[in-house]
Amino acid sequence: MAILKVDTISGIGTEGPVFEGDIEFTSQNFLTLPKGDTEQRGRGRGIIGGGHDGSSLLNVVEYIEIQSQGNAIDFGDLTTATRVPTLFASSTRGIIAGGANPAPNTSISTIEFVTIATTSNATNFGDLRNPVRSGAGFSSQVRGINGGGALAPSPTRTNAIDFITIASTGDAQDFGDLTQIRMSLAAASSPTRGLFMGGSNPGVTPRSNVVDFVTIATAGNAQDFGDMAAIRNGLAATSNNTRAINAGGNEPGYLTDIEFFTIASTGNGTDFGDLTDARGYQASLSNSVRGLNAAGTDGSNNLNTIDFVIIATTGNAKDFGDLLSINYGTSGTSDSHGGLTE
Repeated sequence: MAILKVDTISGIGTEGPVFEGDIEFTSQNFLTLPKGDTEQRGRGRGIIGGGHDGSSLLNVVEYIEIQSQGNAIDFGDLTTATRVPTLFASSTRGIIAGGANPAPNTSISTIEFVTIATTSNATNFGDLRNPVRSGAGFSSQVRGINGGGALAPSPTRTNAIDFITIASTGDAQDFGDLTQIRMSLAAASSPTRGLFMGGSNPGVTPRSNVVDFVTIATAGNAQDFGDMAAIRNGLAATSNNTRAINAGGNEPGYLTDIEFFTIASTGNGTDFGDLTDARGYQASLSNSVRGLNAAGTDGSNNLNTIDFVIIATTGNAKDFGDLLSINYGTSGTSDSHGGLTE
């Protein structure tokens, strides 16, 4: 039995019920009123964009419903085909930043966006401060962060961190610097703090186990968080509000390893379990319950498989479905990841 008390109900029979005044809700069962505005309800969609199918760069965007299992569905197209871009999102808008085009060792500064709830082609947002590929990013509801990567036209790697305000459009601004210059790293966040994990700076640091962090709302340089269990690049990461998990990568052999960190504290990684396939350069995305890894390469074959874990527990990944195409060097995000309040 539930009791709902309001001052006034209007609109019955016309535009639908409109509640006015303070609302009181009492229930003897496990039932709560919906949270958020109507634009944010029904969230749980992940998008995966860009990549390489083994012969050409891709401009495709696909989507999946994270709370269910199944194959990906076509969402639309990017304005520019790209490999190893950075993806992050608010609860309504997905951002695709940078990447490699037209050749694997070139970089672009393009930032594009989509409205996650509506399938369509991407729209221009602005530009990063420099053309950059193989960076990593995360976001809160308000601000998106992109850090590290490789610049173009030179092979110079960077420790620069950029930020944008997701609800508006425009060029990225300077946020600060990572503790270490590196590319092919991974990143994930809570609503307040973001972690950058692993990566490499070829010729200087072949692979790294460094984890550093920033406070998303406050511009400044990253600080040391701890270390991963192994040196890795080409890994991917995602999170819920409290726990960040990274998966796969190259050590130099490709790995199945998954490990986790408690975002609010600092410290070293803890073993979580294993992916269904050894892989690197894959996409990761999540809602508050599930973390997904999609596509990538095992060093010999490019993949289209998607698997998932339950972020709050530990254990090995399970099969989720498949992408529409074989793809590596792709990236993912969602409208319900750990950087967004529930």
